Amino acid sequence: MNLLLPGIAAAYLLTFARVGTLIMLMPGLGEQLVSIRMRLAFALLVSLVLFPMVRPLLPTAGAGPGSPVLIALLFGETLTGLVLGLTVRMVLAALQTAGLLISQALGLSYAMTVDPTQGGQQAAVGNFLSLLGITLILAADLHHLAIDAISRSYAVLPPSAVPGMGEAAMLALKAVGRGFTLAVQIASPFIAFGILFNLGLGVLSRLMPSLQVFFVGVPASILIGMMILFGSLGVMMGVFLDDLGRYLAEFTGR
Repeated sequence: MNLLLPGIAAAYLLTFARVGTLIMLMPGLGEQLVSIRMRLAFALLVSLVLFPMVRPLLPTAGAGPGSPVLIALLFGETLTGLVLGLTVRMVLAALQTAGLLISQALGLSYAMTVDPTQGGQQAAVGNFLSLLGITLILAADLHHLAIDAISRSYAVLPPSAVPGMGEAAMLALKAVGRGFTLAVQIASPFIAFGILFNLGLGVLSRLMPSLQVFFVGVPASILIGMMILFGSLGVMMGVFLDDLGRYLAEFTGR
């Protein structure tokens, strides 16, 4: 039994390397608002649950404690978890990108606040959309789908000492493209509004040169933009949740 313990510990460590990295980046649970100890405890628990299923897939031949093979496998699993986690984060970042586009269209790009989820200065509208999106992810039980996607990730990128960088790069490129496309879809009403509103202001300034268009246009842009925002907020978040759910479902094979 003592001879089996090092092998079990090495296999569990490899499982935790990928699962822990994914948990730290998972939507809803990978935010700075969530305690690090809570995320670590949850990652240990999920690794323990998935360990019986994952252990037969791990190439642990010659991966004894402290061996170069184990170190290479550990690095590969951590890198795989980082790539998969960041691809989901890129889709989630569509809300911040959409918030930035909306802020620029409404003339609120100067309104910057601290992002409570990831830190740093971000547009206030983007922070609002991000917090609302995380709340809806938990309310819609998409975090359960994310946990299922963690277990299915071993079929997408099987464990190996050297992960398939071609597949990882393809996933990253698809995630970046998908996130930017989703951001433009969410912010499309405001992009159209900004173009039409500024075009109207340009025509008005030509018809009435003595009118201070800036003092009239900025309050009107913010007021009308806020009305459009709260009127279309449900549709915007519905598009986001639907797209994120489809993206996670690709990993689960549903």
